[in-house]
Amino acid sequence: MTQAALFAPAMGARRRLALIAFLSALASSPAALARPLGVLAFGDSLTAGYGLKPEEAYPPVLAARLQKDGFDVVVANAGVSGETTKMGLARFADALGEGTDLVIVELGGNDMLSNVPPRRTRANLETMIQMAKAKGARVLLAGMVDVNLTRPATKKRFDAIFPALAAKYGLPLYPMFLEGVGANPKLTQPGGLHPTADGVRHIVDRIAPLVEKELAQIAAPRK
Repeated sequence: MTQAALFAPAMGARRRLALIAFLSALASSPAALARPLGVLAFGDSLTAGYGLKPEEAYPPVLAARLQKDGFDVVVANAGVSGETTKMGLARFADALGEGTDLVIVELGGNDMLSNVPPRRTRANLETMIQMAKAKGARVLLAGMVDVNLTRPATKKRFDAIFPALAAKYGLPLYPMFLEGVGANPKLTQPGGLHPTADGVRHIVDRIAPLVEKELAQIAAPRK
């Protein structure tokens, strides 16, 4: 039973309508609507935290950094190891859910390693961007580059995917997710790809300012 219904027997119709209006306004006030900003970290093993403890993966490390910097935020780890953009697209709608204000999309590396045609990678990422925007969520693209230097034509097409999508949709772009980390034996696990805990902190230090800029713009209308 609602509060308005509880009080209804003791008052006239006009007073009941006034009370309902007051309760509706109260429920929609900024204080009532205040909630942590929702960030969805969506990606593959680089997001999931392959080879790391759960708390060492980049989503929880990023959350700690954002909270330390004064942001009331929850960061969900929606990373799945081995995932391609096609696989990510298949679960994107469910992962997006309600209450997501910002999506950080980190996908494409497994497409590149699996020789998926760049046009398909771009189409899958573009569909995810459109889906997020349709739900009212902002998108931050975390890019990747083709590390295979023996196929320059394919590398050129793949490397162009993320800047082109960022330009088309006006999105913030972190050009290379593993910038300063990939192939660095001090910051990667054996194999030179997946970051260590120190590598994750390095990534977070670099990407956090861009994330915070987006969160500040999202939070501004609430004030």
